[in-house]
Amino acid sequence: MATSDDVSKVARAFPTRYLPGPEIRDMPDEPSGYRRLIGPGIIAAGVGLASGEFVLFPYIASQVGLVFVWAALVGLITQYFINMEIERYTLATGETALTGFSRYWRHWGLFFAILTYFANLWPGWVTSSASLTTYIFGGNRTVIAVCMLVVIGLILTLAPVVYVALEKAQMIKVAAVLTFFVIAAIFAIGADAWSDLPQVVTRPRLPIDELGFALLLGALAFAGAGGGQNLVQSNWIRDKGFGMGKYVPRLVSPITGQPEAAPSTGYAFEPTPENLRRWRGWWRFANIEQLSTFVAITFVTILFTSLLAYSTVFGRDGLENSIGFLEIEGQVLADRVGSWFQYLFWIIGAFSLFAAALGIVDYTSRLAADVIKTSYARNANESKVYAGLVWGLVAIGIVVLLSGFSQPIVLLVISAVVGGFMMFIYSGLLILINRRILPEPIRIRGVRLAALVWAFLLFGVLSILTFQDRIGELFK
Repeated sequence: MATSDDVSKVARAFPTRYLPGPEIRDMPDEPSGYRRLIGPGIIAAGVGLASGEFVLFPYIASQVGLVFVWAALVGLITQYFINMEIERYTLATGETALTGFSRYWRHWGLFFAILTYFANLWPGWVTSSASLTTYIFGGNRTVIAVCMLVVIGLILTLAPVVYVALEKAQMIKVAAVLTFFVIAAIFAIGADAWSDLPQVVTRPRLPIDELGFALLLGALAFAGAGGGQNLVQSNWIRDKGFGMGKYVPRLVSPITGQPEAAPSTGYAFEPTPENLRRWRGWWRFANIEQLSTFVAITFVTILFTSLLAYSTVFGRDGLENSIGFLEIEGQVLADRVGSWFQYLFWIIGAFSLFAAALGIVDYTSRLAADVIKTSYARNANESKVYAGLVWGLVAIGIVVLLSGFSQPIVLLVISAVVGGFMMFIYSGLLILINRRILPEPIRIRGVRLAALVWAFLLFGVLSILTFQDRIGELFK
């Protein structure tokens, strides 16, 4: 048994200058069955399967073949270690990683929330989804995109439990995408492409001369997720009831849900043998869930979309790294397989990008609502704050679209630089909170500590290179 000194030592590890100390509670029982708890990794994969997976990596494959697909796995493994350190803190405390950061400086949460907003001001995923919709049905892209934004706002504010609605949408998306790949493997990917698949490991290279350093490093580092999306793993596993998150009520609709009094800060557990046994059970499950969903699904998606592009448009002149790439690829698929496959390709793509937009609006608003509730307005109704932020982001997107802008280069620069810069900063902060706040037996160490140092250095270098590359484009 832990003594009172042990308990006080656990509580004293939490900085309390800006936020209250934790409540001491036992670690909930470890999961006895995994199936019902699978979900946060699928959401991460579903939200992350956006333009990078459907356009960027396939575009790279169309230009240089399969020689760069290895980078997706390197990027995903790096993000796996980042995500697990975000989850470590929340599993042990019920607090989000942003709350942990804010214990050292009150405004860390606000800092990351603002950067996440800047990265997502341009509604690029919903406009991409609208573009694919016009390939199928015709119509005005702007009108369709505005309607999609309104639908996203309604889904996120009318669903009784927001997490459940988001999880269902992303599960449908992932199932649809994987089903499409099975069909593509039979009908669309040629024998030559399959025979060249070993190039992924036998001929890996960094095709800088053909595509540029910043584009390739960006693809490597942001495969799957990136920026604010990684941070929201805390919120998603907490809403699913992982570890100490079981004690924290879920985010619900202010209209159709049943709100509960949610604490603004979290918990700590005594490092007793029983609590540590339960911790090991949760930690084992969280690692399996993240590897078998986020990492596996995202890598399979990148591999198959790259194979499909390589099989159909490799070596074709005039291809651009934009949504128009999917229009050309669809036309080639129609010639090769039939018009039915072209439309299936566009339908899956349109739904996938819409679901990504749904997740992006959710996590951007969810991060900001959590920060406001925790650090600035502890008596506020987080569900109402969240709903207001959702509709604010929807309104910004509608204004941008109705103003008639094509994708503004300033926002492109901001989005490209901000994501890497955020990951650079919070990779370092994750080391801080997971070595200073958590009980000694569960602190980050060894290989995982080395992986976070690697992430810190990678995203630091990437931020500098991307900034130099993009700022040059801005002033041409």
